[in-house]
Amino acid sequence: MALDSRDGGSTVRRTVLPSGLRVLTEAIPSMRSVSFGVWVGIGSRDEAPAQSGVSHFLEHLLFKGTERRTALDISAEIEAVGGETNAFTTKEYTCYYARVLDEDLPLAIDVMCDLVSHSVLEAADVETERGVILEEIAMHDDEPGDEVHDVFAEAVYGAHPLGRLISGTEETIAPMTRAQIEGFYHERYLAPAVVVAAAGNLDHDVVVELVRQNLDLAGGGTPAPLRATDAVPTRAADTVVREKDTEQAHLVLGCPGIGRLDDRRFALGVLNNVLGGGMSSRLFQEIREKRGLAYSVYSYSSQYADTGLFAVYAGCAPGKVDEVLELTRAELAAVSAKGFTEAELARGKGMAKGSYVLGLEDTGSRMSRLAKGELLYGGVLSVDELLARVDAVTLDQVNALAADLLTRPTSLAVIGPL
Repeated sequence: MALDSRDGGSTVRRTVLPSGLRVLTEAIPSMRSVSFGVWVGIGSRDEAPAQSGVSHFLEHLLFKGTERRTALDISAEIEAVGGETNAFTTKEYTCYYARVLDEDLPLAIDVMCDLVSHSVLEAADVETERGVILEEIAMHDDEPGDEVHDVFAEAVYGAHPLGRLISGTEETIAPMTRAQIEGFYHERYLAPAVVVAAAGNLDHDVVVELVRQNLDLAGGGTPAPLRATDAVPTRAADTVVREKDTEQAHLVLGCPGIGRLDDRRFALGVLNNVLGGGMSSRLFQEIREKRGLAYSVYSYSSQYADTGLFAVYAGCAPGKVDEVLELTRAELAAVSAKGFTEAELARGKGMAKGSYVLGLEDTGSRMSRLAKGELLYGGVLSVDELLARVDAVTLDQVNALAADLLTRPTSLAVIGPL
């Protein structure tokens, strides 16, 4: 079924196999490469407390070998044709992907489908990757600019899975057994929860047939619905300070936001751009340009199926934390009370539209757009539809959202020598 034939001369098509597996492609004849991804709608929020980190652990292990390939074979076969492979885990999904020349797409499909559906999870590999992941957790702890965002999420969500680290902790990874990981693998990696996406110089029917032949997952016949939207509990506004001997203090101030299916998400994108999304934003101008209090300062939103976060990050000298916080709170209060101007609205919409279009200049981003649209939103909007949704945002909508969002009780996370 053709979904879109106007995105730069490309054609988007979608096929649902009898198993419930969904295959989406975007044929771009002008490209000489293809990006191919297997997206599984399972992430760290699907884990029980004792399983924390199992999705990420499994992501590592699937590259360690299958019934037909060793770990070296997996990497060597793709690299021998100049391609690349990788994977990542988020709180709501896991992705395995490859990028190759168009003529090597059959090889990429074979290799990626093999590792996703036929991993052997050898006991020795479990122990090897356990050590790698524990080092990864330790490395993360040495990056306070990254760690502070996780501290903030925990301050808002507490013990809920959205408040936990994607990687898990030493306390959950160290005792995790091969049987636990294998059980999670076979119980959760089911065809209806999987979306396969590819973009580049390709033939949709060929991709579908190759996936059908190579991706061997248990099926249920019906694609999994969008994640249930039960209310996610949040903690009362809190301040969490972690004392570390760092040169800078890193702080995140924010509150619970809106879910990704909320109709206000396009207004949120505009609001975020104007408030703290670039060098012309209010926060950047006020805190860095006028006063030189921070090198990095920005606002951001994280959106999940049923909730979200909205926050401001700044990295500054420890002695400047109080001043930066005072200015940030004052700016949030001013925006919530008085809103933005028409000129700011136009700039925020222009930034949103530009980022959408400029972010689709390679096959990898095009492939991701297909998968995320299907997996997270239940459908793929064309570029023209996305731009139209941004254009439709009004000043009243943005200001109403600001009055709601920026008056919510805020939590604060700080890491530094305080």
